[in-house]
This record gives sequence, C-alpha cells and structure tokens, in this order.
Amino acid sequence: MKTLKGWLLASPLVVILFCFLLLPVIAIFVVSFWGATEYSYYPAFLFDNYAYLLTSSVTLSVYLKTLMFTVITWALCLLIGFTVAYFLAFHVRTLPMQIALFLVCTVPFWTSNIIRMISWIPFLGRNGIANNTLLDMGVIEEPLEWLLFSEFAVVLAFVHLFTLFMIVPIFNSMMRLDRSLIEAARDAGASGWQILVNVIVPLTKPGIMIGSIFVVTLVMGDFITVRFMSGGQSASVGRIISNEIGLLQYPAASASAVVLLLTVLLMISIMLRFVDIRKEL
Repeated sequence: MKTLKGWLLASPLVVILFCFLLLPVIAIFVVSFWGATEYSYYPAFLFDNYAYLLTSSVTLSVYLKTLMFTVITWALCLLIGFTVAYFLAFHVRTLPMQIALFLVCTVPFWTSNIIRMISWIPFLGRNGIANNTLLDMGVIEEPLEWLLFSEFAVVLAFVHLFTLFMIVPIFNSMMRLDRSLIEAARDAGASGWQILVNVIVPLTKPGIMIGSIFVVTLVMGDFITVRFMSGGQSASVGRIISNEIGLLQYPAASASAVVLLLTVLLMISIMLRFVDIRKEL
C-alpha cells in the first residue's frame, strides 16, 4: 500500500518529466536518422547525418573551439566564484551583510542575458569607454581592435553571464562547513593557505562540481553569445545547430543535438567520478 501511495505521489512529476524532457529527447533522436533533400526531409533510418558529423573536419574544429571556450570560461568562473564565495562566507561576519552582498551579485540577473551581453558592445567597441579611457591615460596609442568581436569578447561575456552559477553552490557548501574543523586546523598550527587547501577546498568539492556542471552545460549549448560577441567570426556547436534549424535542416540539427548531448553527458560523467554531489543535495 505504501509503495502504491509513493508511486501515486510521484506520478505527476513522472508525467511532467516524460512529456517535457524524455519525449522531446526521443523525438530529436528519431528525427536525427531521417533523410533530407534541398527542399524537404522525410522519415527514414539513415546514418548520413552522423557520418557527416563524425568525419567532417569542420565539425572537429568547431567542437575544439567550443571546448576551448568552455575550459577558459570554467577556469575563470571557478577562480572568481570561489574567491567571491570565500569572501562572503569567511570574511563577512554578519548574516544580514552576507545576504545583502549576495543579492548584489544577483543584480545582473534582474535583466535578460541578451541585454547584459549587448551592454558590453559600447564598452568594448573601437570608440567605446574602455578604449577611450586607455587612450586618455596614455596606456595605448591607438584603439585595441581585439576587445570587441573577438574570442576575448566571447569569453568575457560568458564569464559575466555564468559566474553566479559558480558562486551560489560554492557559497552554499562553504556556509555548511563545520567551523570547528577550521578552528582545529588553526589550533594544530596550520597556516591560512594550508587550511584553504587541505580543509576548505576538499569540503567544498561538491559545490565546485555543481557549479562546474552548470557552467559547462550552459557554455556548450550557447549560441547567441558567440554570434553577437564574436561578430560572426567564431563558431560553436550551438550556433551550428541554430543555423541548421534556420535552414530547415531538422535531421542534421537533430544529429548535431544528439552528439552535443552525448558529449556533455560524457563530460559530466567524468566530473562526477571525482566527487559525490549527493552530499550537497
């Protein structure tokens, strides 16, 4: 009876997940085997889409570029997110001040991602605030062209958009730490650096891993940031899928989506081997 009651209580969630998560993934997987012509696509069971993806040098270069964006963004988000979370958790003494400063970190999320991203354009442009300031200070003699519509601009926008996804889980892990462990390490003569490396970092690994999963999945699937901030000079897997959808090449887009999904799942599975995030849930 208890088992039946449990299934009945879980059934609404199961139905929602099946309809809005599992069923769309199955549909994408099925369509990825369909055939396509210049004007239409038709149901079939073909491996042409996957064969092109797995043998194309363009696909390999785009995936490498996407992985480069992912790794650099992840490293910068981890550095900034850990520093901010550490400051909030261990250097801000009062809870109201912690909450206030944490809310300050969420201010950018009060607007849409596109607005936050586009706001960098007048700042980084050839005649933007950054170049004009550097010229007035005499640091440079001519405007820097690589500040905007470049890979630098793409990474900068990614870090701006996704750093909070790293701050939140790390801060949550640090707030749940047993402070007596830190006091015990300090009493044993450990330095601040030794406490950080041997006590705080190992105990915050679940939060670091959750933040890493968020950042990796968001960067791997992003397409609008690369399009706008690179000025069309860089590509990503998400942008390829977006272009294929725009050209009504749904079988090719579905195959690309399946390969991207498997790649992200593989990356997440590798990360989960290093820590058990169930301790954080």
